[in-house]
Parts: sequence; C-alpha cells; structure tokens
Amino acid sequence: PAECLQANPRLVYARLTGWGQSGPLASTAGHDINYIALTGALGSFVRTGQPPTPPLNLVGDFAGGSMYLIFGVLAALLERERSGLGQVVDAAMVDGVSSLMSFVYELRTKGVWGGEPGANLLDTGAPFYDVYRTADDRFVAVGCLEPQFYAAFLAGLGLAGEDLPGQYDPAGWPVLRARFAAILAGRTRDQWAEVFAGTDACVTPVLSLEEAPAHPHNAARGTFVTDESGAWAPAAAPRLSRTPGRPRA
Repeated sequence: PAECLQANPRLVYARLTGWGQSGPLASTAGHDINYIALTGALGSFVRTGQPPTPPLNLVGDFAGGSMYLIFGVLAALLERERSGLGQVVDAAMVDGVSSLMSFVYELRTKGVWGGEPGANLLDTGAPFYDVYRTADDRFVAVGCLEPQFYAAFLAGLGLAGEDLPGQYDPAGWPVLRARFAAILAGRTRDQWAEVFAGTDACVTPVLSLEEAPAHPHNAARGTFVTDESGAWAPAAAPRLSRTPGRPRA
C-alpha cells in the first residue's frame, strides 16, 4: 500500500481482514466466531446459566467487516475530495465488532450494564425484551422497553391494572417472566400476532426464512424480491430515491 500511495497519492487502498494488518494475531487464521469472541460480543450472547450462543456470522463478517470496510472507503473518498490525497483503509473485523459493542462498554462503565451476561436489559435479562414460546411451539418476540409500549403489552395480555412488580425493578423480573410466559403459552403465535396487530406493544411473530417474505409489511415494501428461478432474496438496501439498487445477481 505504501508503494502504491507513493506512485499515486490519490489512491484509496482498502484491505479487509479478520485481525487487522498489525498486532500479534495479524497473520493467524480466524473466523467470525473468533473475532466476536475476542471482543466480548460472543460472551454477551448468553442466557443465564447457559453457554454463549454463536449468532449467524452477521456480526463479525458482515456488520463488523464488510460494512465497516465500505464505510471506511467512503470516508476516505470523501476526505480525498478535500485534501486531494488518498490513504490506506485497514478494516479489521475484530475492530468493527468492538466498535459495534461501544454502547455496551459505555453502559458497563456507567454501571447500567451489570457483570453477569444474560441478566441485563437487552441480553434476555429483562422479561419485556425476550422471546417467548407459544401454544403451537412457535415464538413471539417482545421488545416493549418504553413505559407506554409496556402498558400496551400488559393490556394485550389482559394484565392492565394488575398488581405487578415495577417494569424496571430487576428483583421483580423473575415474577414478570413467569407470568408473561404462562399467558403467552396459552395462544398460538399467530393468535398473538392478531391480538397485538396495530398496537405499539412491540410484539412480533418470530418468522422462519420461508415465512418472512410473505409477511404483509415485507410484501408491501418489497423487502424481498424473487429471482429468475422464483426464489426469494432480500431486496437492495438502503433505498436510494434517485439511484435505486438491485439485489445481487
């Protein structure tokens, strides 16, 4: 890269790696699971009393890797318009994932995010931000963080006005979780979807890959498109009004 820049100072040279172009691990092999493990991300995908659950390789490879590479290249190109000079973009997945974890580290520093994984607000610790099994052995996702959304959730469950522990009192979370789980297990996933349709309770059905393209919201937006063979594929994102993209061939 240095020689390339000497030959052409306006060149933007980018390289995407797992560990980065420097550091003790720079020349060693790795995969998504390794990069997210070293940043504290994998250790945060935990339910209390269970081992960490590796997510799909969206966190390291794509969110922390290719998306940060694209952002770095665009930032370098924009800066070049001002300075007239190019530069090297060192996009490392381990760096991108750690950057994605910034808010968690900040909350931990402020004492808002406790030390135990699986016991915090957004890591399945809170009963109002979790996934629950329904009567047909499917699932609904609940994410009613704000008080007004939580109130809509309680109303949908038939719990409005009931004497319950406070929403943000961790001591009462086990009681709330047991109550929510018992009620949500009494109807099917799609029945609950009907109950909460049109509300701000932040309750959605957990859909399979086969079901997602046909959901009314996704269908209305064209979030998924079909290719020549008729198979579903995600549409291009984000959407640009003047120069719309198209899905990968």
